[in-house]
Amino acid sequence: MGVSSYNWDEPCGLNYLLAQPPDHVPPPPAPQDARHWARVLGGVAGGHQLLQLTATSDREDAVVVTSLHVRVVARRAALPWQAYSMGDGCGGGITPQTFDIDLDDARPVTKAVAGQDGDVVVPAKDFPFKVSARDPQVLNLDVHTTGHDVSWYLEVGWSSGGRQGTVRVDDGGKPFRTSAVEGRQRYSYWAEKNRWTPN
Repeated sequence: MGVSSYNWDEPCGLNYLLAQPPDHVPPPPAPQDARHWARVLGGVAGGHQLLQLTATSDREDAVVVTSLHVRVVARRAALPWQAYSMGDGCGGGITPQTFDIDLDDARPVTKAVAGQDGDVVVPAKDFPFKVSARDPQVLNLDVHTTGHDVSWYLEVGWSSGGRQGTVRVDDGGKPFRTSAVEGRQRYSYWAEKNRWTPN
């Protein structure tokens, strides 16, 4: 099970919360480097954390991905830090199967929602999914909070023949972390002036 930042064509207004003032924050990176950029700066995903899971099998016989559960490790008051935008506007991201996870729920669940593939609406489809060495499955996740600072990870259930188990998906051995951005000072990068400016 591989995990990466959501495969948007553009960064789609993705925000990170940082404790640093804008004159101490470097310019935003390329979209694929945003999580590393934020990690180096001690940042936390702001509002929405967009992830893409790729389920594959190294076996010829199919493995069935049976479930995707959210495990909340901690829920605290939202961070009071500033929010820095990685870009404005959304591209036409490809959405194989899309799921919404509301971290503000007392018991967050994974909810299948309709996605978009170019101009075509992709109907919501829930588990199970069958994967094999030649037929991977990509799952796009929008994990979000509007009122908390949440540490969390995922558990992916699977079965194959008579075997079954779960795979933990986290942020390099640590829980993911997402904090609300409502009411926070927000900044966008003004490339011509080479500086962050308040929104």
